[in-house]
Amino acid sequence: MATGLLHRVGGLARAKSGAHPAGQLVLWSRGFATSSNRAREDSWFKSLFVRKVDPRKDAHSNLLTKNEENNLYKIQFHNVKPECLDAYNKLCEDVLPSIHADKYYPCELVGTWNTWYGEQDQAVHLWRYRGGYPALTEVMNKLRQNKEFTAYRKERGKMLLSRRNQLLLEFSFWNEPVPREGPNIYELRSYQLRPGTMIEWGNYWARAIGYRQHNREAVGGFFSQIGNLYMVHHLWAYKDLQSRENTRNAIWQQEGWHEVVYYTVPLIQYMDSRIMIPTKASPLQ
Repeated sequence: MATGLLHRVGGLARAKSGAHPAGQLVLWSRGFATSSNRAREDSWFKSLFVRKVDPRKDAHSNLLTKNEENNLYKIQFHNVKPECLDAYNKLCEDVLPSIHADKYYPCELVGTWNTWYGEQDQAVHLWRYRGGYPALTEVMNKLRQNKEFTAYRKERGKMLLSRRNQLLLEFSFWNEPVPREGPNIYELRSYQLRPGTMIEWGNYWARAIGYRQHNREAVGGFFSQIGNLYMVHHLWAYKDLQSRENTRNAIWQQEGWHEVVYYTVPLIQYMDSRIMIPTKASPLQ
C-alpha cells in the first residue's frame, strides 16, 4: 500500500513538473472533454424544465388586451368618513346613474360597491369608457360643464378622507363585465406583480380562467395602465361567503389548477382581497 501511494505521489509530482507521460495527457484531456460534455448535457436537460416567455417588441397592453374593443376602465377607491357613508351612498345614487344612462357621455357605470371585508368605510366605483382615452377626455370635458356634477363633487369632498384611482385595460381572455341580477357579493382580488412579469401572468391566466367559469363567478379581469403599475384586478361574484368557500375549494380538484398557482405565486409582490356589497345604483347586483 505504501509503495502504491509513493507511486501515485511520484506521478503527481511529475505531472506538476511537466514530466508526465503522454498517456497521462491523453487520459486527462479525455476526462476534461467528458466533464465538459456532461456539463452541457446537464444544462440542456435542465432547460427543458424552465418555463420561458418569448421576448416581444409589442407593448404589454397590445399583447394582453382585446384589440378589437377599444375599452378603457377607471376604478376609483374612496375612503369615506364613517359617519358620512350613508349620505355618501345616497349622493352617488342621485347622480351616478344619470351619467350612466345619458348617451351624451361615452361612459358606463360597470359597478359601485361598499367594502364589507377589507378596508372599511370604503366605496369602489368601476367605469368603462368605450373609445379609450379620447372617450375619457370627452367625458371629463363635458362633466366640467355639468353644474349638477360640479355640485356633487363639492358635496362629496366634504365626506371623504382620501381617494385614488387607476386607469385599466381588460385582459383579452376575460369576459367583458355585464350587468347581472342579485343578490351577490363581489370579491376584488388585487395583485401587485413584480415588474416585467405581466406577460407571464397573462400566459398562465389565459389557461386558468377556464377553470373558474363553471359557476359564472368570473366577472372581469383588468391590469393597470396609469396609477399603481403592474397591478392586476380580478373581480368575482358569489351568492354568499359560503358559496365562495365551496367554489374556491372545488377548484383544487381540477387537474392543472395547482400548477397555475405554483407558477404565478412567485410573480406576486403582494396581494389584497376585498369583499364588497353592491349599492342600489350598481348595474352589477
